[in-house]
Amino acid sequence: MSQIGAGSLPPLDITRAPEGGEIGPIQSGWRLAVREFAQNKLAVLGLGILIFFVVFSFVGPVFYHGNYLTSNLIATNLPPGAGNPLGTSNQGYDELALLMKGGQAALEVGFFSAAIAITLGALVGAISGLAGGIVDAVLMRIVDVFLSIPFLFIVLIVAVRYGASVLSLSLLIGAFSWLVPARLVRGEVLTLKVRDFVSAARVAGSGQGRLISRHLLPNAFGLMIVNVTFQVADAILYIAALGFLGFGLHWPNQDWGDLLSNGVSYIQDGYWWQVYPVGACIVLVVIACNLIGDALRDSLDVRLRRR
Repeated sequence: MSQIGAGSLPPLDITRAPEGGEIGPIQSGWRLAVREFAQNKLAVLGLGILIFFVVFSFVGPVFYHGNYLTSNLIATNLPPGAGNPLGTSNQGYDELALLMKGGQAALEVGFFSAAIAITLGALVGAISGLAGGIVDAVLMRIVDVFLSIPFLFIVLIVAVRYGASVLSLSLLIGAFSWLVPARLVRGEVLTLKVRDFVSAARVAGSGQGRLISRHLLPNAFGLMIVNVTFQVADAILYIAALGFLGFGLHWPNQDWGDLLSNGVSYIQDGYWWQVYPVGACIVLVVIACNLIGDALRDSLDVRLRRR
């Protein structure tokens, strides 16, 4: 049997990539999530739409000073034209200025109520999932009771009795929107609390509060971020529905639902500029939030992330 000498071996080319492909630099989970999110064109489009409406609603009034406070009966129901890019309302208000003002209320209620819902839901879900036993049973039965209450009916009663404002609607919507996040976080905590790192933290002397704040909630943060986007979309739809029914914000504070309700009354007269622009704003913001939420779910979940 012939032997192959050491000199007959081909030189090793360290610049060639291995057969499995190129090995990139090690990146953190958040960088991988951001990269995955950026590769989703619909998600980037949704983020751009949401940023546009935030700038449009809060920065737009700084540069565009349309009339949305003083009724002008001489300039009622004017079509889009010079001085009024989106026409005027039935009371002579500038429609573009109303869209900006209504967008402020809708986005403020959406973000504020979502923050309340995810904070309360995360705490209740984490406590319920970690404690288990009678505590878990009681908290989940409370969630079931709240889910059985007709949310819109309660909101209508409170709005009629105490009046509607951005703060009151945000608190009310947030107080009824924490139920789904609570169940989601509870399910995540039930799977996390049997992991080795939680057992190690228990052995190290971590109490219930530290386990929740330092180990469980941070690992459920991705789930919470995804749910926030859907909570914002739901809150905007809620306030639009209330405004359309006539129980939302009122002058001088208005939301997109109020504008849509006023415009529908004149749609038969051909005043399309009082309906379609505000309707498009609601649809685009809700779609943008859903696109962002879907992309965040795919990018933050390692099981759905593309390698």
